[in-house]
Amino acid sequence: MDVGELLHKVQPIRNTVNVNVMSRLQPLEIDELTAAQRRELDRAEELLGFVPNDALIIARSPALMSALGALVAAVYAPGKVDPGLKRLLGLMTSSAAGCEYCVAHTAFTSQRHGVDPAKLSAIWDFETSDEFSVAEKQALRIALHAGQSPNGVSDEMFAALGKYFDADAQVEIVAVIAMFGFLNRWNSTLATDVEARPADAAELIRR
Repeated sequence: MDVGELLHKVQPIRNTVNVNVMSRLQPLEIDELTAAQRRELDRAEELLGFVPNDALIIARSPALMSALGALVAAVYAPGKVDPGLKRLLGLMTSSAAGCEYCVAHTAFTSQRHGVDPAKLSAIWDFETSDEFSVAEKQALRIALHAGQSPNGVSDEMFAALGKYFDADAQVEIVAVIAMFGFLNRWNSTLATDVEARPADAAELIRR
């Protein structure tokens, strides 16, 4: 399946970000958290710019909350890949996987990390848009195909990625995609309620 066909396939996610839909599992209240969990939540809020509902559900498993917090911190740590591009990769792979919650989150956080609104609004036309560099287009192609099930990344695609990103940067790119593999399944299965701020940001990518 080529990129144009895949982007057509993920079309429904562009226009369906639901707010105030009851999550299938109830998030904990903040005052129910332990001191350690509250510190984890504070770090999540600092990273995202709002209190995430998925973290308050994950908090029902303290060990999972701690482990996932460490993974997110490692994936988003400063490295060779631009932080804004990392969020766009999360947006693209989440779109392919059909996760409204993560699409909204990454639409919001990409702007917090320097992605211009004009670039964000052109995300579905990345193949032809001048807003994106050749390297960014190749990374987004990988994210789009990796979000499929089964995975659609080919040897040729990954070899093309290597023309623009060295092995360390490729690890960062795949780490973002893999992290969202977990988050996409978690939030789409639980129908996690999208918070107001990311839902508003998602308006930029609707058509």
